[in-house]
Amino acid sequence: VIAQGGEGGGHTGSIPTSLLLPQVAAGVAGSDVVVLGAGGFFDGRGLVAALAYGADGIAMGTRFLLTAESQVPDNITSIYLDAPLTGTVVTTAIDGAPQRVIRTAMIDALEKSPGLLRFPRAAGNALSFARQAGVSLPQLARTGLQMRKDQELTWAQVALAANAPMMTKASVVDGDAEVGILPTGQVVGAIEDLPPVADLLARIMDEADATLSRLSP
Repeated sequence: VIAQGGEGGGHTGSIPTSLLLPQVAAGVAGSDVVVLGAGGFFDGRGLVAALAYGADGIAMGTRFLLTAESQVPDNITSIYLDAPLTGTVVTTAIDGAPQRVIRTAMIDALEKSPGLLRFPRAAGNALSFARQAGVSLPQLARTGLQMRKDQELTWAQVALAANAPMMTKASVVDGDAEVGILPTGQVVGAIEDLPPVADLLARIMDEADATLSRLSP
């Protein structure tokens, strides 16, 4: 089970990790369920905190996104690295569900636009994404019907939900921040470098060991 607090990027909730993670860990205590904490983790101190909350480890999205091996375009990486702790916003304007992204001019414009204007663009982007992914229109329709049934969404929300992957691809794959979205956790404001993954993991373990040593009597 991955318990992601409100600090997390992409689709997220409103309860902070510090409150959610202990509750989830306590809820499955005594079972074989592995609990990982997510939302706000990027270093060894956070790993130790997650273990103290009862988790078995941590899951990191934004931290791994900003590593030497990441294939995110350089101009998009710069936007991520320049973002402050206050540089993200949780919006429902993308697909109808709360999603944490970097606040950009596009996000501000999307939030201000009436819902009726969002729908045609979302539907068009959804069709374009389906063509790129090799998904036929009947398959897309069946997926939409299932989403509408399972999640009790309106057709407008279904179109917006199908539109979200296209908007993410536009930014983190194609490098176009003007039409794309930048999902990220609040922790983006605390990240300042692009280390190789192996170095990052070694650094996290060293920080965790140092933190545990400092806390030991």
